[in-house]
Amino acid sequence: MLAAVTLIATGAPSGASAPGGEAPRPAASHPASAPAPAFAPGTDRGSGAGAGVEADVAYHGHVSLWGGRVGVWLTTENHGPAPVSGVTVRLRFSVPLDPGATLPPGCLRTGPATVQCGTGTMRAAGSGVRVALDVAVVGEPAEVGVDIDTAWSGGTYDRNPANNTHRVLAPATGDPYSF
Repeated sequence: MLAAVTLIATGAPSGASAPGGEAPRPAASHPASAPAPAFAPGTDRGSGAGAGVEADVAYHGHVSLWGGRVGVWLTTENHGPAPVSGVTVRLRFSVPLDPGATLPPGCLRTGPATVQCGTGTMRAAGSGVRVALDVAVVGEPAEVGVDIDTAWSGGTYDRNPANNTHRVLAPATGDPYSF
């Protein structure tokens, strides 16, 4: 098996969907070297539609690289003040993923080195899902960079993108590098 990916609901009554839940909504692609753009209040990252609702989406976890495989383990949260109807987290890798990698329902590949996963709905001050991604990359790189950001935010805007926009460099040591 080339890839093992699991979405695990955290058990919080947030309405988070397990595998087979809401599919992520793709957004315009950004260059891997550019951070996620800051959006003005009232805009939706995915559609550009004005919503005027504020939420504070956050991602925390770690990245590891070992033996030609990369793992990303992250937890999604919403610090509020409003609930979120769904969020799409984007993972952009500095190396291409193995073309035969299998992703679970709720995650999709949007490029050779990009994966997007839907988090389901999140109540204010609540958790969404935990995403565990373990996938083979092309070759055996000495290091991999991973950019993590929000591709779609369910019609909300986020004044604090610092906690949902991360860049992690993981050398091929197998050690976890936190974000």
